[in-house]
Amino acid sequence: MENKLGRTLPEDVMTKYGYKPFETTDLGNPTVERTSHKVRISTGQDKVTADLEKVVKENVKDGMTISFHHHFRNGDFTFNKVMKIIMDLGIKDLTIAPSSLTGAMNDVAIEAIKMGTITNITTSGMRGELGDFISHGALENPVVFRSHGGRARAIEDGEVKIDVAFLGVPNSDSCGNANGMIGESAFGSLGYALMDANYANKVVLLTDNLVDYPNTPASIKQTQVDYVVEVDQVGDPDKIGSGATRFTTDPKNLKIASLVSDVITNSSYFKEGFSFQTGSGGAALAVTRYLKNAMLSQNIHASFGLGGITKPMVDLMNEGLIGKLMDVQDFDKAAANSMKENINQQEIDASWYADAANKGAMVDQLDVSILSALEIDTNYNVNVLTGSDGIIRGAVGGHQDAATAKLTIICAPLVRGRIPSIVKSADTVITPGNSIDVLVTERGIAVNPNRKDILEQLENVPGINLYTIDELAEKAEQLVGKEEELQHTDKTVGLVEYRDGSIIDTIKEIKD
Repeated sequence: MENKLGRTLPEDVMTKYGYKPFETTDLGNPTVERTSHKVRISTGQDKVTADLEKVVKENVKDGMTISFHHHFRNGDFTFNKVMKIIMDLGIKDLTIAPSSLTGAMNDVAIEAIKMGTITNITTSGMRGELGDFISHGALENPVVFRSHGGRARAIEDGEVKIDVAFLGVPNSDSCGNANGMIGESAFGSLGYALMDANYANKVVLLTDNLVDYPNTPASIKQTQVDYVVEVDQVGDPDKIGSGATRFTTDPKNLKIASLVSDVITNSSYFKEGFSFQTGSGGAALAVTRYLKNAMLSQNIHASFGLGGITKPMVDLMNEGLIGKLMDVQDFDKAAANSMKENINQQEIDASWYADAANKGAMVDQLDVSILSALEIDTNYNVNVLTGSDGIIRGAVGGHQDAATAKLTIICAPLVRGRIPSIVKSADTVITPGNSIDVLVTERGIAVNPNRKDILEQLENVPGINLYTIDELAEKAEQLVGKEEELQHTDKTVGLVEYRDGSIIDTIKEIKD
């Protein structure tokens, strides 16, 4: 079968999992019913333990779904601690449902798959050896990839039912009141973990910093927590600003960031009280620093910034150029440290941030979003999940969610090495082309033909060189030649959901 983007979907897999093909980005105003969870009644006097193995043994059984968060990013220790115990106990057939899988988790995840401990995965993304492993068909069942908002929706609607959530926190009291802001392992917002804490049948906190009761402010509350496990070290916060969230010094990326700023400041959306989000990726993160100069020179202030929060966004807030930071995740230590100092940096959960099936998410109020891409095709469909070789090496993240902004800008180099970023057909569609308004490369800018208003605003701006996206694709082809068609087997290794739970694309096993 095909969806509305013409992507071929395997009918047997779609039927087996009860999925519908993607139809539209206009999700309308349906009425949905939220799920609930089981509660183990407790007085709170018996929650603290140092015996993680006992907690795992008594609460994790074959066939369960367990979850983790990724706020520590490459500094996460919780996943490996828990999974090694699970493997030693011989527990099998687990579904893991982390908010995302980071490089720190790869080796243990691969070992657990080989042992039959993990047989299903639902997540936002994966990279490195694990992405390569999955792309070559190592997992029997396809990984389900969801956006951050899509994960929140699936948990709230009961599509993902978490039996036990293991959540690393930098502090907790004896009853489970915890936040992400205080302690040597502080990482800032607990935005993704808050979904698990609210909906999992059992919640296990791991912490290296047990503090006096009552611990405030409490992002995760004692009413949600079953166990508090003391560990030597819960994670390394120095590694939250690595990988896709590392700031760029590359001249090409900086030029792209400067051009993105020019597009924004010459659009009708650059006005007093505008709002914006920057995604991960070097050029996207760098835009904030260029926007600052324009905001100062034109005396324009932003109402709020959203998403993964960075030091440049914190600087804008501290200098009075932005009113609020709505913080679902922090991309560096400076942003994490800022949360406890400034009341205007508001922690939000993933549902408030981006769930398409609630009474109004923050992304619905965005004026501008600046997002990256591994590739974008000539229909403006964007891929942020698989590389040019077909290997899973990214994450859906908040890409689909933030693309609902009034002005959505994709920034990408025309080519990466010998690999074109603009292609005739994206290997994996994550965000549909009708959500994308402008593509910015270092060699030219393309405006979606659907946005004639933006084209008129940019066509006479000095320094902005406009092309059609087909012309930019031709430029890329002239530099690196024609793209080679990837070879796949018939096995489906990944299902990519759109925000409403429909399937926007699938990932096939790569054929070497």
